Amino acid sequence: MFTTTRRTFLLSAAAAAASVALDPRAADARHKRSTRHHARIKQKPTQQAARAAHVPDPVHGFHRYKVGDATCTALYDGIWEKAHDPALFSNATVEETKQALEAAGLTSAFVPVTLTVLVIELNGKTVMCDAGGGGQVQAFDQRSLFVSGKLKTNMKLAGIDPDKIDMILVSHFHPDHIFGLMAEGTNAPVYPNAEIIVPAPEYRWWTDPSVIGRLPPARRPLAQRIQAAFPTWKNIRQVEDAAEAMPGLRFVSTPGHTPGHTSFHLSSGDDQLMISNDAAYVPALDAVHPDWRGVFDQDPELAVTTRRKLLDWVASDKMRICGYHFPWPGVGMLEKDGEGYALTLDKA
Repeated sequence: MFTTTRRTFLLSAAAAAASVALDPRAADARHKRSTRHHARIKQKPTQQAARAAHVPDPVHGFHRYKVGDATCTALYDGIWEKAHDPALFSNATVEETKQALEAAGLTSAFVPVTLTVLVIELNGKTVMCDAGGGGQVQAFDQRSLFVSGKLKTNMKLAGIDPDKIDMILVSHFHPDHIFGLMAEGTNAPVYPNAEIIVPAPEYRWWTDPSVIGRLPPARRPLAQRIQAAFPTWKNIRQVEDAAEAMPGLRFVSTPGHTPGHTSFHLSSGDDQLMISNDAAYVPALDAVHPDWRGVFDQDPELAVTTRRKLLDWVASDKMRICGYHFPWPGVGMLEKDGEGYALTLDKA
């Protein structure tokens, strides 16, 4: 059973501090600074690029492990091979980024950003965390490549019936996390029988009718698509920080990446798993160097504060951690290492 600790309080305090950041005028100002880089992913349904990714798919597109009585299945959805950009971090150079990737044993030809969806089976329920890109996200930068939409295939290979997903937890509303919920071209719900639980601050921010006019043009289609779809669906439930999706599975507010970004905490018996989502998206970069301020964090300063508190909690409690963009299979153990944190991944 989840118990409130000083660390959960610290994260909740960060969320409370973010209430000022959720003021639309302040949020938009930060959003505009990062939009020209976010815009490198088209925010509308598109066909996948014909060329193949340089990074091969995993030999097995699913990885199963236990957390107490919970069965967790990591499902590979694709990869973003992001071309290097000097603006990726405001306080780290491209050369430093390449060195960090090489130190982690990753390619430095580009930034490899894996997409991994987690499915949890616990207490007779099947819960999915985020929903992949649905094959509808394409890199705008011709030097980059974005491949998604492999979730359903790997779900079936893992023996998981998409029609029997009971619940979907959404961490935030970036396209690579939510486009898999919406049918291309129609926005019809892909999982109409599942309860979709979303963080209320994130929902409020993106569904505010005035946000479209305040966003730069490249970012408006995403907000328009969200507003065209989500308010019409009857299976969406909004929750606040620390809400329990089900016994043993709870929301943890981790704002900064987006105004309402949320992580999920799973506990069963003596075992715990932090589902960190995009709080530390590429650990070779922003877990090893948690103070690096990324352009994809809507509020970089808040993201750094949140990230450090979350990773400190994980390392101190010796719990496992998984991340939506961690290298495959996306789960492992975290340790404090100097000023940063070192991740040891499970063997795939």
